[in-house]
Amino acid sequence: RKKLKSTSKYIYQTLFLNGENSDIKICALGEEWNLHKIYLCQSGYFSSMFSGSWKESSMNVIELEIPDQNIDVEALQVAFGSLYRDDVLINPSRVVALLAAACMLQLDGLIQQCGETMKETITAQTVCGYYNSAGTYGLDSVKKKCLEWLLNNLMTHQSVGLFKELSINLMKQLISSSNLFVLQVEMDVYTALKKWMFLQLVPSWNGSFKQVLTEADAWFAERRREFGGDVAFLESAQGNAFLPVFAHLRLQYIISDLASARIVERDALLPSEWLSSVYKQQWFAMLRAEQDNDIGPQEINKEELEGNSMRCGRKLAKDGDYCWRWTGFNFGLDLLVTYTNRYIIFKRNTLNQPCSGSVSLQPRRSIAFRLRLASFDSSGKMICSRTTGYQILTLEKDQEQIVMNLDSRLLTFPLYICCNFLYTSPEKR
Repeated sequence: RKKLKSTSKYIYQTLFLNGENSDIKICALGEEWNLHKIYLCQSGYFSSMFSGSWKESSMNVIELEIPDQNIDVEALQVAFGSLYRDDVLINPSRVVALLAAACMLQLDGLIQQCGETMKETITAQTVCGYYNSAGTYGLDSVKKKCLEWLLNNLMTHQSVGLFKELSINLMKQLISSSNLFVLQVEMDVYTALKKWMFLQLVPSWNGSFKQVLTEADAWFAERRREFGGDVAFLESAQGNAFLPVFAHLRLQYIISDLASARIVERDALLPSEWLSSVYKQQWFAMLRAEQDNDIGPQEINKEELEGNSMRCGRKLAKDGDYCWRWTGFNFGLDLLVTYTNRYIIFKRNTLNQPCSGSVSLQPRRSIAFRLRLASFDSSGKMICSRTTGYQILTLEKDQEQIVMNLDSRLLTFPLYICCNFLYTSPEKR
């Protein structure tokens, strides 16, 4: 037997597509739709228009003004059609235009569906467009989801297109956050910002991302020659707008590595006062650790951890044994981080293994830390995650401590480990 057409499909075909028994004509963007007031009243926009004393309430032909440039004919077609059917299939490539139309027509159900589509299709190619649109049309949950995606993936999904789209205000939010997934160390954040600033200043550049750093270094070197070496780039007219972003770099964890400190000095992007201040800060931190019996943080100071902790991380491509030492711990404490047999272990390294830089020989040292693990699919969507939250750990010489035991059901490789460490107490003034 021939299957009968469902009522919904019949209504959509007969009333919307064919326009039978239409009692109102809507004109917009050079197109016309023969529609029905009883269906249009599902829209808050038309419900207000038809129920009040507006002149349009008695008109049979209405010319719509479309003030939003995101709205096009195709978006209006889908938005009007949604009033005549039970469900709408939203193409992610069209979701912003459809959201704009839905917001103008006050179609709450369609707005919500657009928001859910956006949350499910965030990628490096869509995240900035979605973030900006969510801000424009008041979808706070979508905006929050995009920010989370960027915090998790900025360091691993870098591209010319993404860096060109990232605004100064958005990049400032990312760089200032303690939730930024930093792989490997803070110096990599500086390098990423240098590439990003170059692409913001030279948006016409269209080479491969592998070439960006070389091109950026050459471009900034040319600017140094123009300035004569007396002015840091961020203090110039071209660079001044980027000062608030670079101000959130945690420079104390960059200048503790000689090679990184030399690059920063050579680039001359940062104001000399910033560097002088952080050199002084770290010198006093070392003196306190060596001479003032500073054994590290004794309590959780969330504000201090959020704003000043060392951000570092690694990628675990597959299950196995891994061990890392981050050189930022040369200021009084050398820490080994080991992943083995599904355990994350911290070990204070004082005597057993050689290390460069100073280490504390005090019997006990403390660190404040937070450890996060996460795995993502190819688009950057989080599959699973674990965190220790902020904790204080006190270790004796060469003592090791298990800080996380991973359930095999939560492991999906590659796995990303991100740590926040604070290993010196805030300076007392």
